[in-house]
Amino acid sequence: MKAIIAMSGGVDSSVAALLMKNEGYTCVGATMQLYSEGDCKDAKSVADKLGMPFYIFPLKEEFKERVINKFIECYEQGKTPNPCIECNRKLKFGVMMDKMRELDADFVVTGHYAKVTFENGEYKLKKAVDESKDQSYFLHMLTQEQLKHIKFPLGEYTKLQIREIAEENGLVTARKKDSQDICFVPDGDYVNFIREYNGKDYPKGLFMHKDGFSLGEHKGIVNYTVGQRKGLGIAYKNPLYVLNIDPETNNVILGDNEDLFTDTVVAKNVNIISGKTLTEPIRCNARVRYRHKEQPATAWQDENGILHVKFDEPQRAITKGQSVVLYDGDTVVGGGEII
Repeated sequence: MKAIIAMSGGVDSSVAALLMKNEGYTCVGATMQLYSEGDCKDAKSVADKLGMPFYIFPLKEEFKERVINKFIECYEQGKTPNPCIECNRKLKFGVMMDKMRELDADFVVTGHYAKVTFENGEYKLKKAVDESKDQSYFLHMLTQEQLKHIKFPLGEYTKLQIREIAEENGLVTARKKDSQDICFVPDGDYVNFIREYNGKDYPKGLFMHKDGFSLGEHKGIVNYTVGQRKGLGIAYKNPLYVLNIDPETNNVILGDNEDLFTDTVVAKNVNIISGKTLTEPIRCNARVRYRHKEQPATAWQDENGILHVKFDEPQRAITKGQSVVLYDGDTVVGGGEII
């Protein structure tokens, strides 16, 4: 069996390649050149050490069109995007699947912390053993056909074990730091990135209190996200938080912390991993962002496929553009983009 290893130049994908090779797979290393070129060198070094052919797929234009442009559009629409999910959807498990077929390979392999199982005639996406590193949230868009051709060899390991394996096998990436931020915004300053990338300034507008009066001027809607308190620059009798961002009026609506809580979520671009539709309500746990602790909820889809999630208890700062992801124990049911 032949596997194409998506190698980012980090320790996780390096060890994923090693584990697959040790299992007897014929392995091919491949790096998607998306934004910077710095990681190709380390990825190639590991591939060479493991005796694997190595390819570089230049995908900067695809990355720009399918991920970066959507990231910017999302902020311009008053939303808070999750570009890693889009990159997984369009590139890692989109373009890379196409490359798999071109190279007559059977599997795409990545260094994600997650698991794929086959139970009762159905592929399941499950959480990783290391819950602190689990990335199943970012993979909720995967389909049965994709899961059939995906391997996540790190799912049974902790991060510490992965570093130890890399050290023991002399991989150059063994002590390489994990990337913490969005790959194309390494300093975390997404507002400056958007301005420089677009070469344009965003018009100032009004901070409006939820009760309808003006609180002053804001610096442009891309500077704000729902739930934000810091950096508003407003003196008021009590702390204020961003409740909503209205791109049509260019207003940012502010209010109290308790105003941020709601028990209802609606989502589009829904994917249910089983391939079935949730025509009947199900009980599940749900997360509305990556670091959100799962909460009990009821979920269903309407006749248009829109996903509705009602939490047992109100949740704070549910944000348009993020994803709501449903779990049944350690199994991912599916998810969608919050609207």
